[in-house]
Amino acid sequence: MKYLWYVALTCLFILLVWIDLPENYRIHLTLGSRTLDTTINPLSINTNIYGLRIKKDFTTKYGLDLKGGSHLVFETDTSKLLSSDIQDALNSSKDIIERRINFFGASEPLVQTIKAGDKHRIIVELPGIKDTAQAVATIGRTANLNFREELQLKIPNAGTATAGRIYFSPESKLKGGDIKRATVTFDQNTGKPQVSLSFSPKGVKIFADLTSKNIGKPIGIFLDDQVLVAPTVQQPILDGNAVITTQYNVDQTRQLAMAINSGALPVPIKLIEQRTIGPSLGAQEIQKSIVAGGIGLVAVALFMILNYGGLGLIACAGLIIYGLISYAFFRLFSVTLTLSGIAGFILSIGMAVDSNILIFERIKEEKRKGRSHFASIQLGFGRAIDAIKDANITTLLVAFILYNPLNWEFFPQLGLIKGFALTLAIGVVVSLFTGVVITKRLINIFYKAQVQPKV
Repeated sequence: MKYLWYVALTCLFILLVWIDLPENYRIHLTLGSRTLDTTINPLSINTNIYGLRIKKDFTTKYGLDLKGGSHLVFETDTSKLLSSDIQDALNSSKDIIERRINFFGASEPLVQTIKAGDKHRIIVELPGIKDTAQAVATIGRTANLNFREELQLKIPNAGTATAGRIYFSPESKLKGGDIKRATVTFDQNTGKPQVSLSFSPKGVKIFADLTSKNIGKPIGIFLDDQVLVAPTVQQPILDGNAVITTQYNVDQTRQLAMAINSGALPVPIKLIEQRTIGPSLGAQEIQKSIVAGGIGLVAVALFMILNYGGLGLIACAGLIIYGLISYAFFRLFSVTLTLSGIAGFILSIGMAVDSNILIFERIKEEKRKGRSHFASIQLGFGRAIDAIKDANITTLLVAFILYNPLNWEFFPQLGLIKGFALTLAIGVVVSLFTGVVITKRLINIFYKAQVQPKV
């Protein structure tokens, strides 16, 4: 069993190091007549499993304060909506803006809705995009989505290049604003992906008339005068719930749904603030921060070793594993790293060290009472665990409130606060795991002690 833990910890350490590798890091070494020149990168996944495309790059994503970019604030006009529909409209607008940004080439946007007094606002942060005019044009662009009927044209010469083409009418009564939502679903019989459409009350009537007149004919769905898809009408659709079947895979079907959703926003928006944010920490400043953090960790390690000897060394090893796991989580779940997020991570490091100190002090107390080394370790862990759990659970509750996942209106809904809360929560959970499981296991391994059942 002991050797199994050796293997498990070794494999975990190798995997974490691989995920946490720096991006595009060049290694250039010359050893005698041999030269090593290579570039290392973190782990990436790019595979296809039963038609499902899985692609994941374990790279670090930086926020505006570290990377720079555009910060935009839009004010929404909800005067024509019922109070019960406002939140749904805001959430839908948020989703559409995210899809629109991704669809037109911007990546990793941060879009959030906040309430300022009686006004509802949408904040858009675009790391890496420093041209605010470009950013505003991307978001404010009115995507012209419409459904067009087939034109009955006579081709004079069947042998020409235009023979067999389908022509659609330039005008349409059914617009993108008449669509509630387009989602990806799967056919119950074939299991193939498809796009399900639902329409507004106005859109239901128009779509019913359109499908009734065009049975057996294609209806072209156009985005900015470019045809997305032209499904053939099989029967009149009177309830406003339609399904588009294609030969697309899951990714292509998802892209089609995103393009259809980008047609119109549920609420009018007006740009009230725009600014370009340069990185507050450049490459030199980030390097200095890394050096400062390294000095701090070395100081903590020396303190632990001088006060607790071998236990301190084990605590340092556990702290290294803690840092690797936390950083791997940031990359695994695409956590956007900001200055406030870094502050939350540093705070969680302090809590991880504090957990080890509580355990080791309890162990020292038991040894002073004359108990054996093995008994002191077991009692020390047992008596410290309650205090550690209480402290961590309390911190997690605070992080939950700060993150505000339920969108309480009485609490500020700011990205800086959410970034701090998210990294703090991840760090606390990981520190609880490493402090209670990893550190204890390392102590049992190196001190050749086995966990005994409680009497």
